[in-house]
Amino acid sequence: MEKKPFWTGPKRPSAPAGGNQAGRRNNDRRRGGKKNDKDSHAINEQIRAREVRLVGDNVEEGIYPTQRALKIAEEQGMDLIEIAPMAQPPVCKIMDYQKFQYQQRKRLKEQKAKSTKVVVKEIRFGPQTDEHDYNFKLKHAIGFLQEGCKVKSYVFFKGRSILFKEQGEVLLLRFANDLEEYGKVEQMPVLEGKRMTIMLSPKKAPAKKKETPAGDGNMEQAAGQKTEQTPASDE
Repeated sequence: MEKKPFWTGPKRPSAPAGGNQAGRRNNDRRRGGKKNDKDSHAINEQIRAREVRLVGDNVEEGIYPTQRALKIAEEQGMDLIEIAPMAQPPVCKIMDYQKFQYQQRKRLKEQKAKSTKVVVKEIRFGPQTDEHDYNFKLKHAIGFLQEGCKVKSYVFFKGRSILFKEQGEVLLLRFANDLEEYGKVEQMPVLEGKRMTIMLSPKKAPAKKKETPAGDGNMEQAAGQKTEQTPASDE
């Protein structure tokens, strides 16, 4: 069996690192290709409508045939991005798609930071909770409400203690009344199975008044005034 001769000719020149790959990525993106599930917006050739409404600062707003809009985007070296596909006709914007994705991620991150997570703390009572245990749990509930948490307090009736459900309701209403300064009742006592539950949400803290700098005369007058404080009652 004859052996094939080993090729000793010139090698094919290697492409510069990153150069052709970047160009290939741009061409693939401009052709549109298959829409990725992660991409919530159609771009370029992925847009199927015959005409679109262009908006933005870098174009004269109006309705254009899709091919004309693609041509405008190509002339600017940008992408045609469908931002409102349900509109008639769909609304598109001309800009760099990577920059558009960055702005979308940044907006979502800001919205997530602004959204507050509601924390619910549970406090359990028995139908015949003694005074010491009641005051101990009341103190914890005040702390939870001051932290901005909701308080879900319930009386658990075990066995024949369900006969004392009226006593449990009185206990929860007293609990809500003692917390009136710190929270408001979101749900009145409700009996569900062996539990009677009440829900309290924290009151919004009063807005702090901005301190305005006083003039020299006002400062002297303010310095001369004294605030009277009444000592707290021990009762």
